[in-house]
Amino acid sequence: MAKRLEMTRRLQPGTRLVLASHNPGKLREIAGLVAPHGVDVVSAGELGLPEPEEPAPDFAGNARIKALAAALASGLPSLADDSGFCVSALGGAPGVVSARWAGPDKDFGLAMARVNLEMGDAADRAAWFISALCLAWPDGHTETFEGRVDGVCVWPPRGARGFGYDPMFVAEGETGTYGEIDPARKQATSHRARAFAQLLAACFG
Repeated sequence: MAKRLEMTRRLQPGTRLVLASHNPGKLREIAGLVAPHGVDVVSAGELGLPEPEEPAPDFAGNARIKALAAALASGLPSLADDSGFCVSALGGAPGVVSARWAGPDKDFGLAMARVNLEMGDAADRAAWFISALCLAWPDGHTETFEGRVDGVCVWPPRGARGFGYDPMFVAEGETGTYGEIDPARKQATSHRARAFAQLLAACFG
């Protein structure tokens, strides 16, 4: 679903775009999505930009906070992702605090173990990933798009190809977890890819 102001802005080929993330896995995935479209990508980390607090109660709000912070600090258009893992049996948790469940050391093995512990023997194994992408300009204009992929939780985690909660999630139509399947396959069908397809149609070229 797209949330936009009256006039959608477009990024032209050759534009320099800041990816407002310090997460290496996200940076690889988003840079891979952006690269074919003639936009010069630089990360917030490369520019030495700080990571802002993310107090919003939803993914779109946190993506907007990050994108605007990077755009204002750099003077360049900025693209931010806020995404998370949601579990039906936990009422949608960890959701917007998915990264916080990994603790200060970003230990997602610990986070996945917590999900499994809190699920217990729940029969409902449904889960989903949500990604909100926000494109922001230094004058405060923003465009936000959301994508979602449904599937199930598995335990124990399987595979080392993904990042975050990927090894405990099997998307609908797949037999392998996001930690097992080919990264190119994941990038083509993931929650982030679905959000990016909307952003691409609206804001690129």
